[in-house]
Amino acid sequence: MTVIGFDFGTKSIGVAVGQSITATASSLNALKAREGIPDWQLIEQLIKEWQPTQLVVGLPLNMDGTEQPLTQRAKKFGNRLHGRFGLPVIFQDERLTSTAAREQLFNDGGFRNLAKGKVDSQAALLIVEDFLSTQGN
Repeated sequence: MTVIGFDFGTKSIGVAVGQSITATASSLNALKAREGIPDWQLIEQLIKEWQPTQLVVGLPLNMDGTEQPLTQRAKKFGNRLHGRFGLPVIFQDERLTSTAAREQLFNDGGFRNLAKGKVDSQAALLIVEDFLSTQGN
């Protein structure tokens, strides 16, 4: 099973692709967004290239598990993905993924490695790997 994962944001949407055989993912270039709306043609190209069976969207939640303003926007984005491409969309808890992504990138290359798009796509990678690790259980 191949999945494409998204770390939704209003200005940048991180993207990663993963597969279930190894339960690993690779980050792809982040997509620019305008008020949370991406270039849908770029997403269509990604879907044609990777041919995923599912899409995973990170669900931003507060630390206590409650929803925040961005939660509904991420759900709307996921619903639009499903409506446009007809693929199942799974929402995956993304608490602390951006923090972990920054830490990993900083450890790999210092401050210059912390560009916004890199952090977003590294967060998407962590979202996909979290999703894939739960599929085996």
